[in-house]
Amino acid sequence: LPAAGLRVELWGDAGRIADRLTNADGRCDGPLVEGAGAGVYELRFHAGDYLRGAGVVLADPPFLDVIPIRFGLGAAGHAHVPLLLSPYGYSTYRGS
Repeated sequence: LPAAGLRVELWGDAGRIADRLTNADGRCDGPLVEGAGAGVYELRFHAGDYLRGAGVVLADPPFLDVIPIRFGLGAAGHAHVPLLLSPYGYSTYRGS
């Protein structure tokens, strides 16, 4: 199911750039940043809060809580980074 209401933060060298909740389709309503330059960025998916809110009983502490995904962007500066999530695992890739 799409993860509606999942908090996603985008961080760069200068600190936090964006902080959003996903919509009913499990996506952010728009780009987290326009015109991002080349560099290293980090998405932080707040999986523990989302899973608890969805009624999943988690261990204390949860196996997955905040999931950081660090990635690099070239000059094109565009990336779609999906997260497939369960209480005990996740996968990600560069989407289209």
